[in-house]
Amino acid sequence: MADQSTYNSIKKHIEQSGRGSLFFPNIFADAGTSDAVRSALVRLCENGILTRVAQGIYCYPRIDERWGGGVILPSIEEIAQAIAARDRVRIAPTGAYALYRLGLSTQIPANVVFVTDGSPRRVSTGKGRGILFKHTSEMRTFAYKSKLMALIVTTLREIGEGNVSEAQMAIIREQQQNIPAEEFNHDLSLAPLWVRKQLIAL
Repeated sequence: MADQSTYNSIKKHIEQSGRGSLFFPNIFADAGTSDAVRSALVRLCENGILTRVAQGIYCYPRIDERWGGGVILPSIEEIAQAIAARDRVRIAPTGAYALYRLGLSTQIPANVVFVTDGSPRRVSTGKGRGILFKHTSEMRTFAYKSKLMALIVTTLREIGEGNVSEAQMAIIREQQQNIPAEEFNHDLSLAPLWVRKQLIAL
């Protein structure tokens, strides 16, 4: 009976949160014992209400009603941001994923990497894929006013000085136009000198 009460309580919370919401088991601590919560989450997945999207992370998925495509799972970005919000840390994409985010690559890496001011960890999303959080002590990474500007700088640093192609710079030039002048001017001072020169020349 207690387990059914826990199940009903969690189900109600999930449905009230709306589709697309992400959940961690600890937020249901008031609904019952840890075993009852775990059992309820398993049942909710079996009943098609919840979907387990990563290790210890569940989603009340959106449904593609327009095209009939079925369940729409959250993106890697949404999962990573949910983890960051839960842990009260800041994150920023880096490596091959930064190139993908900026449109310089069409390939999502198997292990998506974010730098964080929190603890390093890896979260498995299944089938050898995962999200890797790498701790950084370089706090200027999180000082940018524009997330797009931060992404551009990170991407250029990833490619490396002297290795940026004309095609890549054309995409960056197009993206840069979406950054408000005030934010661009503020953030430019945070970038390495060679990156500043490249962006000013665009």
